[in-house]
Amino acid sequence: MATPLEFSKVYKLLNAIKEGDETKRGALDLILNEYKSAKHAESFLHELAEGFLVVGIDELFVYTSSTDMKFIGTLTKEDWDKLAKKNNGELPVHLANTMINYFKDEKILDKLSAKWQKSIGEIEKHVMPMARYITEGLIDVLE
Repeated sequence: MATPLEFSKVYKLLNAIKEGDETKRGALDLILNEYKSAKHAESFLHELAEGFLVVGIDELFVYTSSTDMKFIGTLTKEDWDKLAKKNNGELPVHLANTMINYFKDEKILDKLSAKWQKSIGEIEKHVMPMARYITEGLIDVLE
């Protein structure tokens, strides 16, 4: 049985950085670089989630025009409303759509299918739920 999909370590690091502990930035960067390479992914679901997590964090920075988690953590509802207007959508929908579009644009489906010997249909049925799952985790960090 594969290890459950669980990314609390990443979310805890993001939260610590948001709370002002910049010493955690290096550990977060190491994990995200590992996720980009997918060297340690245990299944296509792990690889998909890891990729979505990297894309989601990158897109959070693009959406807010900042890589400063402490600053992002201080954004008010009014600030988020302004960002939603500027970015033509609220953050959760924007993040999930960005992950799904990345998946399509980078032809990840074909890569995962070949690497993990899974059918395209089997992988496709997990794309939207996984994007939601990762988005929920990121939003929880921001709240």
